[in-house]
Amino acid sequence: MKARITVTLKTGVLDPQGKAIEGALGTLGFEGVEEVRQGKYFEVALKTVDKAAAEAQLKAMCEKLIANTVIENYRIELVG
Repeated sequence: MKARITVTLKTGVLDPQGKAIEGALGTLGFEGVEEVRQGKYFEVALKTVDKAAAEAQLKAMCEKLIANTVIENYRIELVG
């Protein structure tokens, strides 16, 4: 079973990398960009076919290692 995990900064957490990208886009002529927030993307392949077990395992992975839950949110999507 495969999963996609998207990790983003929580609302209110400063995002200097996003601000730098936002500024660079303006410099390159991309007008109208109001805000850029950066994040991380992971693809994980698991040997299980049990959807509930996969979700539980992925949540544990995010809580313990993949995401810093103090400042980040994560979203898990099972893709097959």
